[in-house]
Amino acid sequence: MLRLLLLNCCFAICLTGFSKTIIVKNSDELTAANKNAAPGDIVILQNGNWENISIKLNCKGTTENPIIFKAETAGKVMITGKSSLKIGGEYIIVDGLYFTNGYSGGEPVITFRSSKDQLGNNCRVTNCVINDFNNPKRMDDNNWVTFYGKNNRLDHCSFKDKKNMGVLLAVILDDERSRENYHSIDHNYFGRRPVLGSNGGEIIRVGVSQHCQFNSNTKISNNFFEYCDGETEIVSIKSCSNIIQDNIFKESQGSLVLRHGDNNIVLGNLFLGNDKVASGGVRVINKGQIVRNNVFYKCRGANFKAPLAVMNGIPNSPAHRYVQVTDAEIKNNIFYECSPLSFGEGSDAERSLPPDNVVFINNSFYNTRDSIVYTASDAITGIRFENNKVSTAIKQKLNGGFEKTILSAKSPATTKTVTDPVFTSINMIPVALKEATASTGATWFPKNETAKKTVGLTVACANADEIYKQLERKEPVIIRLTGNEYSLTKPFLISKSVQIFGDTKTAIRFNTYNQLSVFAIAGNGELSLSNLNIDGSNIKASAFIANDSNGQSNHYNLAVRNCKFEGFSNEVGCQDIFFAYKSMIADSIVFRNNSFTNIQSKIFSMDSETDNKGYYAAEKIIISQNQFSSITGTLLNLYRGGNDESTLGPNLLFSNNKITDCVSRSNSPLITLTGVQQSNISSNSFSKCNPAGTVILYKDTVRARHIFSKNKIEQSGTVEKNQFVTE
Repeated sequence: MLRLLLLNCCFAICLTGFSKTIIVKNSDELTAANKNAAPGDIVILQNGNWENISIKLNCKGTTENPIIFKAETAGKVMITGKSSLKIGGEYIIVDGLYFTNGYSGGEPVITFRSSKDQLGNNCRVTNCVINDFNNPKRMDDNNWVTFYGKNNRLDHCSFKDKKNMGVLLAVILDDERSRENYHSIDHNYFGRRPVLGSNGGEIIRVGVSQHCQFNSNTKISNNFFEYCDGETEIVSIKSCSNIIQDNIFKESQGSLVLRHGDNNIVLGNLFLGNDKVASGGVRVINKGQIVRNNVFYKCRGANFKAPLAVMNGIPNSPAHRYVQVTDAEIKNNIFYECSPLSFGEGSDAERSLPPDNVVFINNSFYNTRDSIVYTASDAITGIRFENNKVSTAIKQKLNGGFEKTILSAKSPATTKTVTDPVFTSINMIPVALKEATASTGATWFPKNETAKKTVGLTVACANADEIYKQLERKEPVIIRLTGNEYSLTKPFLISKSVQIFGDTKTAIRFNTYNQLSVFAIAGNGELSLSNLNIDGSNIKASAFIANDSNGQSNHYNLAVRNCKFEGFSNEVGCQDIFFAYKSMIADSIVFRNNSFTNIQSKIFSMDSETDNKGYYAAEKIIISQNQFSSITGTLLNLYRGGNDESTLGPNLLFSNNKITDCVSRSNSPLITLTGVQQSNISSNSFSKCNPAGTVILYKDTVRARHIFSKNKIEQSGTVEKNQFVTE
């Protein structure tokens, strides 16, 4: 036996001794290095731009001697163009790659398999970055990382600015080779993900509906999620026996959702809402879930997005719908200045089964700003409440198992040891943030990096050609219109920050002939119009302002202030003042303090997303302090179709507007809101508007939040409300 051990040791030493370091500088050399790699080899990718490269690794290392592929200098090996990385071998480590200025098409950027038959096992990706590596078109779906195989690890990587359709990271369980996988996703930084405006904007999804009854055994730990606003689910668990532990979720709209699958554990996480609108916590569905020792700090989400939402279930529910919450343990959690929890959330005619055999013990509620700490949409007799502490400031009559007591987030005047769990946990938040900032993500890639905004030079433009020249430059620009007429040969394409202003005393005419728009806003475009007096009588473009019609993945913004619009006509050729083409989304559209007079065109048309999949044109729309008079055409048509509940928008504010003598064509409503998730129509004056028809029509198939208040309606048509409208 001793001889055998000595021989094994000698063999291992020999293998180590023969390992080699190989430097490669192009795709062919990398392919050859992968083909010939032996356990213990280190393959160094030379610094530089590796463009349009498909890296496929299927060599085999060992536990003691993995094969390492690493950047010569972390962050200096830039993977650009149409590129991807496939890992389908064993005991492979990839270190220090930077995916930027490119995209991967329909494939994942990084995937733990090299083919359907060759999965990665015991492999690791570390110290890598994927930054704004998006397909050019928003609706072209792909993931950035997909896990197959078993025992793979993703650690100390950074991810930022995913904008196109698709989950950022997906764990796939499509056959036995990838189930009970024991993957580790740890110490990563998941930075900004802007609103997707659709389902499919999660950061992490473990499993899918059809595989939700299989064990994944994936551990998601010690990650830092920051500004992850893609949709209402930040992490979506759709499988069994996963652990989500010691993560920080900072100022992110959405929740960690135990959507499908049983026996998952949510342990020791910090949900740092910091009063951000719709910042959520944990949503509980299915059997045997454990939510323990988490801290929820100023999380202000409601309903589905509540700091803790325990859902109602469907009788005899299939696994992919809403299985009743049973046998859950919710224990030792702290809720600090949070909006109310929701029990029996989603209760309706279909979701009629309240939670059962749920233990809710030793939770603390410190709150000085809300009157209640929980709501119950159905019976809560199936929940056993015990030893839960609530601030004395709460006025709510609480169920048994809650005790009002003095809880403090401040150190007492005495020097005695502080045992209040609220005090201890809240005062540890700065330490936790500091540690997370230091220990997560690629060491060489900065977190919270904000692009420095260049202030554009102010340039006077007297004709269209001078404007075209300014738009061709890369730098932001501020344009002062000094002419009276601008004759266009093509739309003004806005792909950067552009501010255009004039003098409202001087009328400006735009002359166009059979083009889509006067202004076309592309991805990353920010258009601001102010103090313009616009004569639209010779505009033959379909719209005065429109987004790019190619459906780009980059977002845009539009702001129009203190402008006068007059003389636009559908008969001349201008159908809309603003028109939103489908498949592209604006972060914000703002029209404030403008006047629209004697117009025979539609004003705001955002109704192209008719696929009924929950898509919409803009996240925030503000139409405020404007005057609309003598309009023949629809004032606003905003559409979000389907029954998807994964988005927070669109969010409409329509306030303090004066609308006089406005009539839509074909007896259609003057304002139609279809599927708008949140709206506030308040303090407006409607006079002589659509007197024989409908002024405002609300149409919803899923729950929405509408406020209708302090509006004055005289000699005008009706307002058709639904059950989601609050006055």
